[in-house]
Amino acid sequence: MSSKHIQGPTVVRSMVVLQVTIFYVLLVVCLSGLACAQQEAKSARTDTAITGISNPLIEQRADPWCMRHTDGNYYFTATVPEYDRIELRRAGTIAGLATAEAKVIWRKHEKGPMSYHIWAPEIHHINGKWYIYFAASRADAIWAIRMYVLECAAADPLVGEWVEKGQLKTHWESFSLDATTFEHCGVRYLVWAQHDPKIGGNTNLYIAKMDSPWSIKGPQVMITKPEYPWEIILFKVNEGPAALIRNERVFISYSASGTNHNYCMGLLTANADANLLDAKSWKKSPEPVFKSSPENSQYGPGHNSFTVTPDGKIDLMFYHARNYKEIEGDPLRNPDRHTRVQPFGWKPDGTPDFSEPVPDGPLPK
Repeated sequence: MSSKHIQGPTVVRSMVVLQVTIFYVLLVVCLSGLACAQQEAKSARTDTAITGISNPLIEQRADPWCMRHTDGNYYFTATVPEYDRIELRRAGTIAGLATAEAKVIWRKHEKGPMSYHIWAPEIHHINGKWYIYFAASRADAIWAIRMYVLECAAADPLVGEWVEKGQLKTHWESFSLDATTFEHCGVRYLVWAQHDPKIGGNTNLYIAKMDSPWSIKGPQVMITKPEYPWEIILFKVNEGPAALIRNERVFISYSASGTNHNYCMGLLTANADANLLDAKSWKKSPEPVFKSSPENSQYGPGHNSFTVTPDGKIDLMFYHARNYKEIEGDPLRNPDRHTRVQPFGWKPDGTPDFSEPVPDGPLPK
């Protein structure tokens, strides 16, 4: 047999190997290009969604609450430094909230209930009506803080009439505030902060089922109390809860410690199919999940709320913080807790990754 016949099969095999190699190289290049294009598209969506947002978004507005309604608008409310009224803003974009009209929809009473310390309003849309939950005390007993509810049946909450539904009663008549509500598996829950007369400290967090947007039923269950060192600086405080349901879990963020630079955020987690009225269903992060960032000149971040970008693809967190550490006088009377907002992501284990407060100025792309 000639050498020509011997080399033939070898050449064919070499050509096949070469063709296969080229195919895989081209495949890798294409996949890499596709991945880059997808990343660029994602970045473009992110850039568009947060274009124009600059922190602080709204100055001298603490305890910010923002929700995106089905009409495509964002509705925003927060504590005003005078503690005497409830304002409501509306805009089609997050950036637009900065210059939107602050419409006063309710003012404090001259005396009696709801006449002092008007704090931390939240707006929710439930069964076709608008509700605002807020805390207030009495001019003759300024630390008799209790939770109250307003209702508006109009489609437009900025022009409709707001009706007082009265105090949101719990099992005790004690210091209580920061009511929030969420629906899960067809059940509406209330979560709030309250002082238990039998427990030392300031406030713990409780959960209960609701039988109307202004009342609870059944047991109220404590799901966290201040216990870690970062929760008990100046005061033993757990307050400002906000619910976030993702990745087959229910998360409740909350704020802890006094309202100076030690103020920070904690996180509770329960499985989505767990009994949310069982305290054992909730696991607490042993470390704060969002805290002061001296590097970025952000101090005391907390009392947050959650919303999403208009396309629903990017999660956003509203919160307040100061851009300086040392406060003169009573922190409670300091007006410089400004509203801020930033995107957040998710860790591989499915829990939220809030990172750290970003510096003042346009949001990083």
